[in-house]
Amino acid sequence: MSVAKVWDEQWSPREEYGRHLELVATPPNRVFRVGTTVSRRRAARARMLRRRRRSLIGLALALSLVVLAWPGHAFGGVSSSGVLSDQASGSQLASGMVYVVDSHDSISSIARLINPANPAIARRALIHELGSSVVVAGEHVLIP
Repeated sequence: MSVAKVWDEQWSPREEYGRHLELVATPPNRVFRVGTTVSRRRAARARMLRRRRRSLIGLALALSLVVLAWPGHAFGGVSSSGVLSDQASGSQLASGMVYVVDSHDSISSIARLINPANPAIARRALIHELGSSVVVAGEHVLIP
């Protein structure tokens, strides 16, 4: 790389008068830096790191809100008939199903099919749904 030097004096190394340009070579060990300074790059890197941290914190908060808003039965909550969701998946009848009553069925036997762990809750829900404590063979019962 070279640099242009302007001579504006009466005397010049070439013994000429007036204004003229002279090309001067730069020393080989001198390096010219082009671009941003180190302090600006460090400040930009620090801003980027802060932005990443804020993004991760925001993502963690959003994820925790989604988990908290998720329905309780997805994490072992209680269904409408008082059955734990783990036990309801193991029972024969689930909420919303239609059960056809056999000749040997009673409210208590149907309640045991709905909620094997605590049939009293399911029995009350069935009585409330039917409006009676008696079932007739062939009757269609909507499981609460």
